[in-house]
Amino acid sequence: MFQPKKYQKKDPEYIFEFINRHPFATFVLKGKDLLATHIPTLAEGTPEKFRLYGHIAHSNDQIRYLKDGAEALLIFHGAHGYVSSSWYKEKDISTWDYSAVHVNVEISLQNDGELEASLENLVRHFETSQKNPLYYKDIPKKMIEEHLPLITGFWCEPKKVQAIAKLHQGFQKEDIHSVITNLERTGIGMDQELGQNIKKEHDQ
Repeated sequence: MFQPKKYQKKDPEYIFEFINRHPFATFVLKGKDLLATHIPTLAEGTPEKFRLYGHIAHSNDQIRYLKDGAEALLIFHGAHGYVSSSWYKEKDISTWDYSAVHVNVEISLQNDGELEASLENLVRHFETSQKNPLYYKDIPKKMIEEHLPLITGFWCEPKKVQAIAKLHQGFQKEDIHSVITNLERTGIGMDQELGQNIKKEHDQ
């Protein structure tokens, strides 16, 4: 990862919370070519020591290269957005603010029991906040039995973890305030969340 020093994030608590808050990862695996899939990926453990887990379909090209000991990269994306130089007091260059975590991992395949436990945890994680949650045990057994043979689950043991948050560090307070205000009023995608991230970075 390109990681200028002033944007680096090394705090394990920050990284672990970031992964949990942004679990939809880009999963990159080297096959004949570089292959990428976008999958929900959860962490278990503590900020100091954790592992990740996910699954992919057997119809995915990555399945041919998914094996014990394989190396992969998981990319977790935070809010990002364009920052117009017209928001600064003085003329400057426009930029893009963002945050991300890269985790280089070693793969180990799950057995059938681990896969089912992982799926149960995955469903629970996202269903808990629903008004009428439908948990894994509530899904018709026949559907589960038809689905399980079509996917493979895997553990991801972190080997290198890098995090970056480019959030207007080094800018004047007046310009930072203007950037936050303009992001919050654009109504575009993740701009409001990005504005809050910049505000939090500079309130520390």
